[in-house]
Amino acid sequence: MNKEKLLYEYENSKHALQSDNIIAITNRHLCSRPFMEQLERVCKLHPHAIVLREKDMPEAEYLSLARDVIALCKKYDVQCMLHSFINVAMELEHPYIHLPLPILEAYVKKNVSGNISTGMSKSTDNYQQFFKVIGTSVHSVEDAIKAEQLGATYMTAGHIFATDCKKGLPPRGLDFLKNVCDAVGIPVYAIGGINIASNDDSTASDSPSTYDAVPDISVPRLADVMECGAAGGCIMSGMMRV
Repeated sequence: MNKEKLLYEYENSKHALQSDNIIAITNRHLCSRPFMEQLERVCKLHPHAIVLREKDMPEAEYLSLARDVIALCKKYDVQCMLHSFINVAMELEHPYIHLPLPILEAYVKKNVSGNISTGMSKSTDNYQQFFKVIGTSVHSVEDAIKAEQLGATYMTAGHIFATDCKKGLPPRGLDFLKNVCDAVGIPVYAIGGINIASNDDSTASDSPSTYDAVPDISVPRLADVMECGAAGGCIMSGMMRV
């Protein structure tokens, strides 16, 4: 894959939010609005994808939520990535999933062909050739190389900038990100400390006049990560509060 093709030619602003540049990651505990209402607000921004990362939920609860979120994402033509719950993805016939690297590796070990994206063994029933998109998370160049070998179709790499989610842990920085991007041939999305800046008052009020408005926002660090070869960036807290 030619990574230069992943870099967006900004039309109006170097920092503009664009559909192929941002992955929104969910955390219902950060929302001030009802969760589904917040997700609809995010969908209106048309990110590249939404990762439903509610992995602290019981599986049955996650299944019910995933069904609703998939339907919402389809309404706005936004890709929905389920997270961790492979059985839920199978039950909902939803071939888009993000797996932590240890989980991805464990499932590939059960696959006699050695690659989850090219077919699972008969012992794993309907997993064969099921997943179209498989994301994973990496924290080193070695992780990144392994993830690609295991059949990941994209990865998140971080944390790149300082973030409250990783208090006390130094960020890995842009040099690390560039090294990861140079080491693999699949899209890499930076994660950690990539924040949203509001350009108007639409994110600051819950009044009826502003609630349904699509917020005017920018992502100041997006250009920095893309200059390292990344396909874009991931945002959690900003997307849950926008």
